[in-house]
Amino acid sequence: MSKYCIVNVDDFGISHGVNRAVVEAHRAGVVTSASLMVNGAAVDEAVALARSHSALSVGIHDNFTNEGGPPIVDLDDADAGRAELERQMERFESLMRRSPSHLDSHHHVHRRATLAPVFASAAEAAGIPLRERSAVRWVGSFYGAWDGETHPEQISIESLTRILGSLEPGVTEVSTHVGYVDPSLQTDYHAERELELATLLDPRLPEIIESLGIGLVSYENVELIGSDRDGVDADRAGRS
Repeated sequence: MSKYCIVNVDDFGISHGVNRAVVEAHRAGVVTSASLMVNGAAVDEAVALARSHSALSVGIHDNFTNEGGPPIVDLDDADAGRAELERQMERFESLMRRSPSHLDSHHHVHRRATLAPVFASAAEAAGIPLRERSAVRWVGSFYGAWDGETHPEQISIESLTRILGSLEPGVTEVSTHVGYVDPSLQTDYHAERELELATLLDPRLPEIIESLGIGLVSYENVELIGSDRDGVDADRAGRS
């Protein structure tokens, strides 16, 4: 079986700096997919950019946690979570005039015991893959901060090459968080976004991907094959 990779950017729509970086990385030919935050401050700009870049697959990055502020809903209330997820899914379809290509969540709230069944049910009803719970494996180790410290070595071209070289046959999503520093974005993960972008724009990367025998695909153009295993990567360090 061949190896295929979806390079996805989370947080599309959270800020102008992130939107700008998503499009730049997509135009460079490496980023194939993005996850839209429908309640992000720059969502209208992101939608316009997505419409003008039809090859970019766009899913929904459900946001309950409000980037460090008070949660939008009680994360231990399944009914409230279900209602908010439905609202955000409807908002996506209203903005994009189509269904999302995939479903994931900000800060991985879809992993919470209370909310996991809610997300699984929503993904099944929509007929779309849910991160870590589909035939598409997920790799979150391309991430440059933890325990309050920045780790630029983890988001270097050398690190990404190792990650790509370890991919198994089948389809894998590698999640990224590119962006330009934007004073309007209040987040602990800020300067690291530019380091991620620099790696994805490295002119050596396309040749590296080709040499590893990896085909770049998106959620729009890959046929998902049912699997009896979850697509969970052993390294769950990445924060979406």
